[in-house]
Amino acid sequence: MVSRFVSRRIVPVLAKIGPADLLVLKELIAAGSVAPVIDRTYPLDEAADARRYPGAGHAQGKVIVSV
Repeated sequence: MVSRFVSRRIVPVLAKIGPADLLVLKELIAAGSVAPVIDRTYPLDEAADARRYPGAGHAQGKVIVSV
């Protein structure tokens, strides 16, 4: 839809991940250089609230439901 208003052709860019990339990622995780950002943790009985939280645009990281 945007291409109707822009003179340039819009092409999606997708990364091609190969085995070498996954090995580098594995090494970074093992070294502790990569860590997930956890915004909030909800107990299972509040799963509905956990589901609504990112939808409202509040989440700055991962939302976890603990079992």
